Amino acid sequence: MEKGSKYVVYLIVFISIIFWGLSYIWTNELLSQDVPILIFVPIRILLAGICMLIFSLSLRKLEKIRKGDLKLFLALAFFEPLLYFIGETYGMKATNSPTLSSIIIGTIPVFTLIVGQIVFREKLSKLNKIGVVLSLPGIVLFAFHKNEIGADYSYGIALLFVAVLSSICYSTVCKKLASRYNVFTITTYQFVFGALYFMVPFIIYGLPQFDPVQHLTIRIVPPIIVLAVFCSCIAFGLYNRAIQILGITRASVFTSLIPIVSAVAAFLVGQETFSTPQIFGLSLTVIGVTIAQLKAKK
Repeated sequence: MEKGSKYVVYLIVFISIIFWGLSYIWTNELLSQDVPILIFVPIRILLAGICMLIFSLSLRKLEKIRKGDLKLFLALAFFEPLLYFIGETYGMKATNSPTLSSIIIGTIPVFTLIVGQIVFREKLSKLNKIGVVLSLPGIVLFAFHKNEIGADYSYGIALLFVAVLSSICYSTVCKKLASRYNVFTITTYQFVFGALYFMVPFIIYGLPQFDPVQHLTIRIVPPIIVLAVFCSCIAFGLYNRAIQILGITRASVFTSLIPIVSAVAAFLVGQETFSTPQIFGLSLTVIGVTIAQLKAKK
């Protein structure tokens, strides 16, 4: 990879991470207004599917699914958005902590490292592995210096780890599809099939609770649209492209920065202040992620 193109790829994945980090703030805003999860999440996925379909068709980038690949696309959408968003959103609601949710999602690189080496035999140097491991203590120090974890979080934590495992399975399937289809095709079918998956729980559980007067207000609609367009369409499209170029292991390393973005966003909107241990943890995480991307000299 040329130096210039390498920086472009890093910029791409950083943008997706920024949107995902901010998504916890917007999701928490919806949860704080008691919007049912099986209302705003299915609507978010449906809007994302519609936007991606229109965009891909207008650019003539949507490819036909080849024989035998339909099951891969169905698996892709099953792991993410279906299982991932169920685990992440219900986990966030149970823990009542966007920071805690993002920190658990930040463990994805560790598990992806194992999958990437076992399934795809992606080669990582000792330096890369040190970077992955180094980034995690920084996140823990940044997020948990106040001892926010308690026994009451166990249920939510279990759900969040469902999201972690779903993300790893998603990346594994995406890696297989990335060599056969363009990013527009993968992301479009991901959300179109995801919307179909969410249709059943929405009709059974969400629709009976849906009240247009209560759930279509100026405080609720904009966050859903932002989550659908920026945090789903754009973020997943960019991240899928990063997987194509970097591989699932090196691309997933950047997810360690998600809790940092969430915490910084919370600070900027006045929801959180930083202590010295948090600043140290932030620095440690950035250093770890940087090291994980370096190539060891022979």
